[in-house]
Amino acid sequence: MISLDNLSISYGGWTLFDGISFMINPKDRIGLVGKNGAGKTTLLRVITGEQQPTEGAVTINGECTIGYLPQQMRVADTTTLVAETAKAFDEVLRIEADIERLTAEIASRTDYESDGYAELIHRLNDANDRYHILGGDTRDADIERTLLGLGFKRTDFERPTREFSGGWRMRIELAKLLLRRPSIFLLDEPTNHLDIESIQWLEEYLKNYNGAVLLISHDRAFLDNVTTRTVELSLGKIYDYKVPYSKYVVLRAERREQQMAAYENQQRMIEKTEEFIEKFRYKPTKSNQVQSRIKQLEKIDRIEVDEEDLSRLNIKFPPAPRSGQIVADIKGVGKAFGTKRVFSDAEFTIERGQKIALVGRNGEGKTTLARMLIGELAPTEGEIKIGANVNIGYYAQNQDDLMDGEFTVFDTLDRVAVGDIRTRLRDILGAFLFRGEDIDKKVKVLSGGERSRLAMARLMLEPYNLLVLDEPTNHMDMRSKDILKNALQKYDGTVVVVSHDREFLDGLVERIYEFRDGGVREYLGDIWYFLEKRKVESLQDIERHDRPTAKVEESATNGGKLSYEQKKEQEKLLRKLRKAVETIEAELAEVEKEIAAYDARFAVATEYNADDYAKYEGLKGRYDHLMHEWEKASYELEISNEQIRK
Repeated sequence: MISLDNLSISYGGWTLFDGISFMINPKDRIGLVGKNGAGKTTLLRVITGEQQPTEGAVTINGECTIGYLPQQMRVADTTTLVAETAKAFDEVLRIEADIERLTAEIASRTDYESDGYAELIHRLNDANDRYHILGGDTRDADIERTLLGLGFKRTDFERPTREFSGGWRMRIELAKLLLRRPSIFLLDEPTNHLDIESIQWLEEYLKNYNGAVLLISHDRAFLDNVTTRTVELSLGKIYDYKVPYSKYVVLRAERREQQMAAYENQQRMIEKTEEFIEKFRYKPTKSNQVQSRIKQLEKIDRIEVDEEDLSRLNIKFPPAPRSGQIVADIKGVGKAFGTKRVFSDAEFTIERGQKIALVGRNGEGKTTLARMLIGELAPTEGEIKIGANVNIGYYAQNQDDLMDGEFTVFDTLDRVAVGDIRTRLRDILGAFLFRGEDIDKKVKVLSGGERSRLAMARLMLEPYNLLVLDEPTNHMDMRSKDILKNALQKYDGTVVVVSHDREFLDGLVERIYEFRDGGVREYLGDIWYFLEKRKVESLQDIERHDRPTAKVEESATNGGKLSYEQKKEQEKLLRKLRKAVETIEAELAEVEKEIAAYDARFAVATEYNADDYAKYEGLKGRYDHLMHEWEKASYELEISNEQIRK
């Protein structure tokens, strides 16, 4: 489908690609990997024709269409969400107009036996066939399905695109790209602005897609779930593995061992040859042998190995000063901005040493609660009490206002570092991709991603006992993410992390708080327990033998009896569940009254009122949703009651 033949790209005396070749076949699922700066994005731009190679060529099958999602792009500000998304069907709309014109022309003709009439009928049939192939019949349904899958709500559909943030604008472009159904998707970090549910939806979409996929991602779980082939860029060369990312990592380690062995053998041979040349260079009887050795060295194809910086592995957060047992007590907290309520009734306690994750769709309140914890925002209702001796370190998604632009990268760390850690500043900066001359750059010239990484490096220097991290991995490569995760696992303080990166959260957090539908729900387990539970719930398929909560499962290893702390936790959960059931029942009663009022009005109505029927349908949808929530809450209340009785 697409053939890359002997591609080379050089900038002055520096070579980025050196004669790379590979094929992209129909239905391939390829992950493109390599260090930052290896040329991954450049390769995508070469395939699309946005950049020309120094040598070589890209050959594209004539019928192949390409859908390219770059990391950054502009979205129009002059239309609504649904109208902008519908631009994906430009060809469908043109064909639709042709069908209307041809139909009108045919209707006005009476020369049914003429060649001209037959030609019009033929053109109309062709247009209808093409219209069906491009999905014209299901256009509106496809737009709705795609926008909902990517996290938009139906109430967003008529909102102007200018009201959406940069991350949501990227989703709009992704929606348009998916709806165009190209032969191949070229996706550059498509998950950076998606929440967990949207990432899972995109995974399923791409796995079942009829075309090919070539993607760049630092999300290891996403790569494993979507790709079946991994192409690595390293030192200007390409290495093609017919396996997903996790298996590639194992095979790459084996290849690197072989490379290192070959490299070391070659270095020993070169060293011995150079010793011979130096030893006998001025002896006439050895001149022929010396010249032969010199020519031999000149002809050697030197082996290069992509060295790994092992000095970065042992970076740690400073020991956390001891805080009180209760780090933060969140009681009945809610937040509204004007008339827009983000969430309400958040009630949980964060204790010393806990590592928890805040997850959920974008806009549901994760970052809002994080900012409440650090005191940047005040709750509209309820209160947050921060415990004794709690010193908070905060990593925000937007670091622009938190660092002095006139300082260099190195100075930014040097000004806050104290003690022995100052001797390791270069190692820490290297772990977050600042090497060589990078450390002398001023902060004001750094990209957004570079500023984010620098802010995380700075956070590792100060002795905090509560870290609040909002999407810390968005601009990190896999190596840096591993280093950060390893440091957080060893950290003896308390961690609250907002993240959509499942692999990063795996093994790091032990409980999840999900922000959804205006509320906050607690899951006493790790990220995979949460995802399994949510998947079952989303299918409305909770059975009697469903897994109990993580705390209850732990109790099974202790003879089936709950400890005092576990029982206390269970009783707290029981109170929350009772309150949830009561709240839902009260709301159901109100919705039932409103539906009954509309039923009575419609029974005597003499004309159709579109607004009334729209509100009526909305109430019925709300009623169905509440019934589903009531069933879930009632079931969990029953399970919890059974556990307490045991």
